[in-house]
Amino acid sequence: MDGDVAVGVKRGSDELNMYGSSPTSMTANGSDSKKQRLDESPPSRVLHIRKLPSEVSETEVIALGLPFGKVTNILMLKGKNQAFLELGTEEAAITMVNYYTAVTPQVRNTPVFIQYSNHKELKTDSALNQVYKRPYLCTKLYPSVSVRLFFMVSFFPCQRAQAVLQAVSAVQDGSSPSSDPGVLDLAPPPSPVLRIIIDNMFYPVTLDVLQQIFSKFGTVMKIITFTKNNQFQALLQFSDPVNAQQAKLSLDGQNIYNSCCTLRIDFSKLVNLNVKYNNDKSRDYTRPDLPTGDGESTNKDHSLLGTPSGALASYSSGGGYSSSLSLSQGGGAISPLSAAAAAAAAAGRVALSGSGVSGVLLASNLNEEMVTPQSLFTLFGVYGDVQRVKILYNKKDSALIQLSDGNQAQLAMSHLNGQKVFGKVMRVTLSKHQTVALPREGLDDQLLTKDFSGSPLHRFKKPGSKNFQNIFPPSATLHLSNIRDGVGEDDLRLLFSNSGGTVKAFKFFQDRKMALIQMSSVEEAIQALINLHNYDMGGNHHLKVSFSKSTI
Repeated sequence: MDGDVAVGVKRGSDELNMYGSSPTSMTANGSDSKKQRLDESPPSRVLHIRKLPSEVSETEVIALGLPFGKVTNILMLKGKNQAFLELGTEEAAITMVNYYTAVTPQVRNTPVFIQYSNHKELKTDSALNQVYKRPYLCTKLYPSVSVRLFFMVSFFPCQRAQAVLQAVSAVQDGSSPSSDPGVLDLAPPPSPVLRIIIDNMFYPVTLDVLQQIFSKFGTVMKIITFTKNNQFQALLQFSDPVNAQQAKLSLDGQNIYNSCCTLRIDFSKLVNLNVKYNNDKSRDYTRPDLPTGDGESTNKDHSLLGTPSGALASYSSGGGYSSSLSLSQGGGAISPLSAAAAAAAAAGRVALSGSGVSGVLLASNLNEEMVTPQSLFTLFGVYGDVQRVKILYNKKDSALIQLSDGNQAQLAMSHLNGQKVFGKVMRVTLSKHQTVALPREGLDDQLLTKDFSGSPLHRFKKPGSKNFQNIFPPSATLHLSNIRDGVGEDDLRLLFSNSGGTVKAFKFFQDRKMALIQMSSVEEAIQALINLHNYDMGGNHHLKVSFSKSTI
């Protein structure tokens, strides 16, 4: 285990200055001035974290990276309120940056900034690591992992991060470091079931909210929600106790929404949940055949991750929250797309930054030989109603995309930033522009700008549309609907193969008007969606294509 993780420590002012100086990097969040240097530094598995609270611990910084992969190194610069975090792979770092591009990550309710470092790996102090590994200091005098960790944390403060990483690494690898609970609270997970209490619950937290947040850490099998001691609580079962351990370490104390709905998480004494009904209070994701009970709907969708607009959840007569978590008369739920944006934020363990966000996005690093306003309209239209698209005249690998509002823009950005489109990794950020201006008549001879405000293809203009309930990240599996009678599996396989991809699997729904089709990669699925959404199948049937959360 010692060889898996290393830690950087202070070795003098020269090295501290080397790390402490602001590297040329890509800002992942916030309105920081370094955002102007967006494309100057390539991705790196080392991330630079700035503006940390002065009292932050190594565990809290490591927790930022845990959901995205193995954390292999950390360097704390507490005097500068900064840290460097090294992940196991560059792909994990890219995923982390993509999530925190959409919304501002917070540590102890303080916004922090995460960006790629220009360092490809963190240097470690081999001498101190050797002290840590010297047999007469550690192995012989302190043979057990728990005593050894306590010894290192207590008597070698500069090695605290090493001890934290060793314990976290063991948890990630599935082994069992018996660390002193007073030191790191990383004992072997006793159960795959977590008990969750929501404090300061000014907004409704539904079963679907919890599923989307916690599924970032592993497979959520069952959830039961209830009210006890005038508090909304839940029991949530993972498929693996290690996933429960990682979720607890990362999410305990985090707010789902700004300054409210705080998660308090402990392990339950239960090791298995018995769910009788699939409805808005309980769900067994391994048993979709369960009845709803008392005629209740399986998915009432109070709010689709319902974030109310300034409304408090109504109280029951007993003083606690009512079981339905309905909204008070004075307020209403915000649009389902806003709620879905909240879901994307919650899945990244951070709160939404609030209103006033621009509805205009800047997409860069596009394939200028392939991209068109129509293709961007179709792709970004999966997450919102695109009003206008403008490919920049002097920089044709970049485009401005205007959606109906800032919530739609945040949702699209959180799902599309970092996706490979036409062979290039697309970067999506919020633009400083509030609208996309149309060119004067006759001046856009290259057709780089297009107004889609009156398009009949907007997915979300109809209130209550089922499209609100089917917003998912790009995936290799596509959902097809509005399939014309007489069109068979071979026809659809051929159609999607001709779009430039390889069809790996196909499945018709029972009515044969809908189907799932799996391409060989997410990139192929994106291209197929761009090419074939609204494809004319004849007989006034236009094929509808969207991303699916299912697999075949």
